[in-house]
Amino acid sequence: MRVMGIEAIYAKPRTSLPGEKVRRYPYWLKGMKIDEPNQVWSTDITYLRLPQGFVYLVAILDWYSRYVLAWRVSNTMDVSFCLEALESALDVGKPQIFNSAEGVEPQGGDDS
Repeated sequence: MRVMGIEAIYAKPRTSLPGEKVRRYPYWLKGMKIDEPNQVWSTDITYLRLPQGFVYLVAILDWYSRYVLAWRVSNTMDVSFCLEALESALDVGKPQIFNSAEGVEPQGGDDS
């Protein structure tokens, strides 16, 4: 499908749209040399569509090794599954820098 330039047609959630008056920060890691474990970690959330709805996946990665340090899946965008993944990753080590995407996740659940 990628070679042909086609994609499946289905309703996609709009979870990464910036809210009004979102403060933008400069990207300090551009061009930075990552040459040791636990120098930079990153995290991101994505969604997976299922017949019953969506599930959300959060992952925390070490940029040097490209190793997935921790991940969790949830059927809600509640903050608790993200914190569980972070706590699990922190059992492995401590990063000098923790980087995350600039996308804005919708508010809901207990994290509002």
